[in-house]
Amino acid sequence: MLLLVKILIGIIAFEHLYILWLEMFAWTTRAPKVFRNLPAHLFEPTKTLAGNQGLYNGFLAAGLIWSLFIADGSWSLHVATFFLGCVAVAGIYGGLTAGRKIFFVQALPALVTLLLIVLI
Repeated sequence: MLLLVKILIGIIAFEHLYILWLEMFAWTTRAPKVFRNLPAHLFEPTKTLAGNQGLYNGFLAAGLIWSLFIADGSWSLHVATFFLGCVAVAGIYGGLTAGRKIFFVQALPALVTLLLIVLI
């Protein structure tokens, strides 16, 4: 089960690296195809705001990746739990305020991984 947890952490970290790229570097090019519920004319004026959000997603990814390189198993899971908790809270908030899809894409994988950590 530990291997499954680590794989899920890696997938969630990769997802947040993708979000970082999308929000920081592709907000006016690729993001309109991903965020279809946002009117096209808003992408350019919100570019700086999206970049800031992308940076936060990068911090989440960095923390999750860091947890995978910690040799002490207990400490690794504690660090992963903290960052997965941050991802879950952000996903729940986004799901309630921006769109339900955010809950399923961001929060649910983190919550499932947290549950598996509890079961270890």
